[in-house]
Amino acid sequence: MINLEIPKKLKFSANQAHQVATEIFRPISRKYDLGEHDYPVELDTMAAMIEGLGDSGTQDIGGAAGGRSDETAEDKKHATELLGNSNGGNMSALLNALETSWGDVGLMLSIPYQGLGNAAIAAVATDEQLGRFGKVWASMAITEPSFGSDSAAVSTTAVRDGDEWVLNGEKIFVTAGERSTHIVVWASVDRSLGRAAIKSFVVPRDAPGLSVARLEHKLGIKASDTAVLLLQDCRIPADNILGSPEVNVEKGFAGVMQTFDNTRPLVAAMAVGVARAALEELRKVLTDAGVEIDYDAPAYTQHAAAAEYLRLEADYESSYLLSLRAAWMADNKKPNSLEASMSKAKAGRTGTDVTLKAVELAGAIGYSQRTLLEKWGRDSKILDIFEGTQQIQQLIVARRILGKSSAQLK
Repeated sequence: MINLEIPKKLKFSANQAHQVATEIFRPISRKYDLGEHDYPVELDTMAAMIEGLGDSGTQDIGGAAGGRSDETAEDKKHATELLGNSNGGNMSALLNALETSWGDVGLMLSIPYQGLGNAAIAAVATDEQLGRFGKVWASMAITEPSFGSDSAAVSTTAVRDGDEWVLNGEKIFVTAGERSTHIVVWASVDRSLGRAAIKSFVVPRDAPGLSVARLEHKLGIKASDTAVLLLQDCRIPADNILGSPEVNVEKGFAGVMQTFDNTRPLVAAMAVGVARAALEELRKVLTDAGVEIDYDAPAYTQHAAAAEYLRLEADYESSYLLSLRAAWMADNKKPNSLEASMSKAKAGRTGTDVTLKAVELAGAIGYSQRTLLEKWGRDSKILDIFEGTQQIQQLIVARRILGKSSAQLK
C-alpha cells in the first residue's frame, strides 16, 4: 500500500516555509512585481535565518546540501530494510519550494542559498566539492543565444591551462544571475567529442572575466533577476569542475543531465504552489458570488463555474502527486528521469491552465490588480518553459516509454 501522507519530519520545515510565504512574501508580492529589478531587502533576514539553522544543525534547508542526505550508508541500508522508504533532501526541497511559491514564485527564486545551481551541485558534486560549495548561493547558466531547449548544443568552452580552467562564452536567461554568489556554468571541454564533453563548472561571482551584460525585463517573476552573463577568458580553479573531469563517451550526456532529474520536480512544485494559490483565491471569489461547489454531486449538474473549478482542482491534485513521486524516487536513488519530466510537463501545463482560467472565471476582479490572480497568471507561464519546455518534456516522456534514443525520436 502506498502512503501519500507527508512524513512528520518534513511537515515542520514545510510549515515554516508556509509561514514565510504568508508573513513575508505575500505582503511584498505586489511591491516587487511593480519594482522590477529592485532587490528584495526583506530576504536578507531569511538568508541569516537559513545560515543560522544550517550552522546549528537544527535544520538543513539551504544550499546544495538540501539535495543530499546526512544519513550514512549503513543508516540508509538499515532504513531500507525496515521500511524500504526514504524521504530526504529532495522531498524537503520540493515541499519548501511548493509552499514558498504559494506566496510568490519570483521571491522564491530570489531566496539566498536556494538557487537552481544548488540542485546541480547536489546532483553531480563529489563529497569534497559539496563541502566547499554546499552552502553557497548558486544560479545555473545553461541557455545560450544560439539554442534554447537543446542543452546538448552548448558552445561555451572550457580549456585547461595549468591549475585553472579558462571559460569563454555567453549565457542568457540566468535566474538570479546577478545576485547569486556562484554560477554553475555548462561548458564543453572538447567540442569535437560532442555532448559527452559537456561539463558543469562552479564559477565564483568575483572570478576574473565574468560580467553581467544586462538584466531582462519579463512578463512575470519580476522580483527575480534574469541576467545575461559574459565569460571572457574567465579563470577558475581546476577543481571547480563538478564531478569527474574525464570525458566518458559511453556515458555521454547523462552526467550533467542528472541535474534536471533534481530540478524538474522542484519547478513542478513551484507550478503546483502557484496553482494552489489561484485555486484558493478563485474559490473565495466564487463563494462570494453565490456559486456552490458540491463534491457529492456530478459536475454536469452544477453551476458551470463550479464544474470548471472541479476540473482544475483534479489537475492540481494529479500534478501534486506526480511531483511527490519524482522527488521520492530521487531520495530513494531510483532512476527518475521519466517521472521528473512527467511531473514537470503536467504541473507546468496545469499551472498556466489554472491561473489563467482563474483570471477568466473571476471576471473583472481577476483581470484587475485588486487581487494577485492576474500576477499569478503572468508568473506561471515561465514554469512551463524553463528547465525544459512543455514540448521537450513530452518528447522525453515519449522516448522513455517507447525506448527510443534522441536520434531516433526528435
